[in-house]
Amino acid sequence: MSSGVDAKSITIIAEYFPGDLSINYTSPYAGAYFSACIEESNLKYSSYTYENLPKLLKALGTGCGLGMVPSSEHVAEELDKEYIAKLSAFLKDFTVAKSEVPGAIMRVSYKAWVFNAPLLIQNLFNYLKGLGVQAHRKKLKSIDEAFDAETKAVFNCTGNGAATLEGVSDKKCYPTRGQVVVVSAPHINECVLLWTDTSTYIIKRPDSALHEVVLGGFYQGGNSDPNTYGDESKNILERTTRLFPKLLTENPLGTTLESLPVIRVVAGIRPTRQCGARIETETRNGGQIIVHNYGAGGEGYLCGLGMSHEAVQLAIS
Repeated sequence: MSSGVDAKSITIIAEYFPGDLSINYTSPYAGAYFSACIEESNLKYSSYTYENLPKLLKALGTGCGLGMVPSSEHVAEELDKEYIAKLSAFLKDFTVAKSEVPGAIMRVSYKAWVFNAPLLIQNLFNYLKGLGVQAHRKKLKSIDEAFDAETKAVFNCTGNGAATLEGVSDKKCYPTRGQVVVVSAPHINECVLLWTDTSTYIIKRPDSALHEVVLGGFYQGGNSDPNTYGDESKNILERTTRLFPKLLTENPLGTTLESLPVIRVVAGIRPTRQCGARIETETRNGGQIIVHNYGAGGEGYLCGLGMSHEAVQLAIS
């Protein structure tokens, strides 16, 4: 996991850190799962992430909030042979079949990484601090405030904040709201997803004492509402149990929606960007180097290692 940089020379400046909760801090709210069926342009990031997550698991240790489970994705469009070949090149136990789900044409199945988002980011944060990485809580008004006389490069990973951070002010950035229902379901040890005009997903959350499963969801572009709504929760529960009846049929507490124990309902805003993530370098103010890495939308956990690897390579090239 080393890039040859002394950890003690790295400082993280952020308004929020693991353990904090805010609608403006998306990471702990994420369903956080690996999806095969994404934009083909991002496969280079997802494949790198998929193949290198074992290194992260080894560094953080078992129980860190990172695991692998069987996953099935039902899609409304036929995937072309070239795309399927690219997926089969790196996904474990990858198979393709006709979908039996109404509205879907194809099913792809494989072993997927899943993330216990709040637990994983806390363990990763503790690991980095243990290496000597410094962390300062501060809300920056301008990207220029991140530099001092000793700074060699600044990595701009501000997510939705990139829209308003002076010196960046990327108007292509916008929030995409999601709401999820987190339930206790010890009988579920897999992921099931349906991609049609509405996204429906059941995500096993690893290393959870409460046997959490994340049910979703919504992709509401331009919406940053932090509130949660009962009708949206009901819609999620109805869609997920219709897609995956096992949620109820094998529930030890009963077979009705009311018998499925709801732990919490949360809303979060994905850091979306028109034309996709921005991963590039910028030199300014007489040689100051900024490496931009933001705008991953709903693919931060899925593509995060790949995107950060490219950002680091840009910084040292």
